[in-house]
Amino acid sequence: MSDPATNPATPEAVFGKEAVAAALADHAAVKGLEAFIVDAKWDRNELTLTVAPESIVEACKAAQASGYNFFEDCTCVDWFPTEPRFQVTYHLLSHKLKQRIRLIARVHGDTPSIPSITSVWPAANFYEREVFDLFGVRFEGHPRLTRIMMPDNWNGHPLRKDYPVEGYR
Repeated sequence: MSDPATNPATPEAVFGKEAVAAALADHAAVKGLEAFIVDAKWDRNELTLTVAPESIVEACKAAQASGYNFFEDCTCVDWFPTEPRFQVTYHLLSHKLKQRIRLIARVHGDTPSIPSITSVWPAANFYEREVFDLFGVRFEGHPRLTRIMMPDNWNGHPLRKDYPVEGYR
């Protein structure tokens, strides 16, 4: 997280911490998701809300009820060797509000698992399969969690930072 004293481009430095906190409190997504938010960050006119992995389905339902009607994508970041190792990121859009939000959930690396949001947004199906295939994060309750890019007999998950790159063609 950047320090407003050293980075004058942060919203806190330009508007003040109180103004940013007030803007966050007044944001439609924050109002609907306040029960699930672990952390919030407003940077470069983008809102990122961190939620607990076990609450992701409820958070997505709350975002949908708040007017975020479009699921854009789901992706993952491997922060190896840091724990929690994986950051699963969801981008949501509200056509009515003309706003985007980013929901992130941090998942531990020993047995990475998070509930599937395909019951809320069926379009998450292939994105979750891709994250499973390339990072090894399991989406519990997914209707068909199988590999989508790599061959079915492939060992490992190639976008993990500790994936061995020697010996593959």
